[in-house]
Amino acid sequence: MTLTAANTAIVLDSTADFPDAAEWFPSWRVVPLYVNFDGRSYRDGVDMTADEFYERLRSSTALPTTSQPTPADFLAAYEELEGYERIFSIHIASQLSGTFESAGTAAAELGDGRVRTIDSGVASAAIAMLALAIQRRIDRGASDEEVDALVERFRREHGLLFTVETLEFLARGGRIGRARAFAGELMHVKPILTIVDGEVVPVKRVRGNRKAFQEFVDTLESRTRDEPGLRIGIAHAAAPERAEEVAKLVRHRRPQAEIEAVVGLGAVLGAHAGPGTVGFFWFSDPE
Repeated sequence: MTLTAANTAIVLDSTADFPDAAEWFPSWRVVPLYVNFDGRSYRDGVDMTADEFYERLRSSTALPTTSQPTPADFLAAYEELEGYERIFSIHIASQLSGTFESAGTAAAELGDGRVRTIDSGVASAAIAMLALAIQRRIDRGASDEEVDALVERFRREHGLLFTVETLEFLARGGRIGRARAFAGELMHVKPILTIVDGEVVPVKRVRGNRKAFQEFVDTLESRTRDEPGLRIGIAHAAAPERAEEVAKLVRHRRPQAEIEAVVGLGAVLGAHAGPGTVGFFWFSDPE
């Protein structure tokens, strides 16, 4: 089967932080996760926008909780795309959420073999960028095997670095992983983190935002080359000025790279990372 834009669709979950995906690509859908505030459940990016979430977080005395979509949520999205012969369903790292499992349950229930679920191993803009890389291949015609090879290379070669204002949100949400070793540090010590095999992993401790951004610069220069195929994604949690700082350093240090996405973390990821989080993702794909 040759995958084309006419016969292939993509489904994301809301942790890709691409809420208007269907406006960009008619064959894309986004299935929202849920954020729970004071006993009420809201669909991420549908019932509650990122701006509304952070505004409420500032005045709330209790931290929100989150939950994955149900298989029925995914099944509804897949059935809406019934005219497509292949659907790639691409999701947040399975170690961070049960979302991938829900998608797999729905795909099995659909039972027609059209849906292929993909565990991205990452979160936020990185998920959207994998989907965009797949879409580029669909647009020119591709095979399932070619998409499989792309996903495997993505898992091997991508890079991700981020820092948070505090580890409190990751710790309370149970997503702290090996970064637990950094918990309880003195104020102004910034943890530099990444995600490896779906787990939040500590990279380094630095003091202050300036040194955190220097670590971003050093990593960008040591792990990438300035070339047209280098693609960058930037994500932030209610911190657009920090995202712009990262964009400036990318433009200065890697002028040939394409900044493919600058996104704000939605309510679900924001609930776990906390306001002030900023990070960037890179992947070389000259396609």
